[in-house]
Amino acid sequence: PTPSRLINNRLISIQQWLIQLTSKQMLAIHNQKGRTWALMLMSLILFIGSTNLLGLLPHSFTPTTQLSMNLGMAIPLWAGTVITGFRYKTKASLAHFLPQGTPLPLIPMLVIIETISLFIQPMALAVRLTANITAGHLLIHLIGGATLALINISATTAFITFIILILLTILEFAVALIQAYVFTLLVSLYLHDNT
Repeated sequence: PTPSRLINNRLISIQQWLIQLTSKQMLAIHNQKGRTWALMLMSLILFIGSTNLLGLLPHSFTPTTQLSMNLGMAIPLWAGTVITGFRYKTKASLAHFLPQGTPLPLIPMLVIIETISLFIQPMALAVRLTANITAGHLLIHLIGGATLALINISATTAFITFIILILLTILEFAVALIQAYVFTLLVSLYLHDNT
């Protein structure tokens, strides 16, 4: 939507700058057909980033800790890139299954290996996001519980674990945004391979 003001406030200006920076970096490698995915890729990074950050609020649920949710995002996006590749660059997409200069006896084995690696891509996308977000939340939960348990035993030790908890929370803010970027960047790279 067009802004009603001539000059935006700082928050909207920072938001627009970050979106432009991310889209420029992500779409620089794409041709015209790949750039048609720009809106979807930006929506994806904003969705994953915001759900990861909202999950850091106390007593909230992070949807990206569920493998089913992440597979629900990864499989259609991966399938869309692969179908796009087979539709527009059939010869190049099939060439990925067999590297150039492969000895004749290794051809069947390499085709099987490349096919398996192609079908593992969405699993790798989903598991990476799930594992990183779950591990961070689990660490925060465990260190928070240890801090509460140590208050009655030793105030000094409880204070040290509380400092560790604060540092870990700051790290989790970074991980939440980085994982959104990594997921979207890998989808963008799969798209680049197929357009």
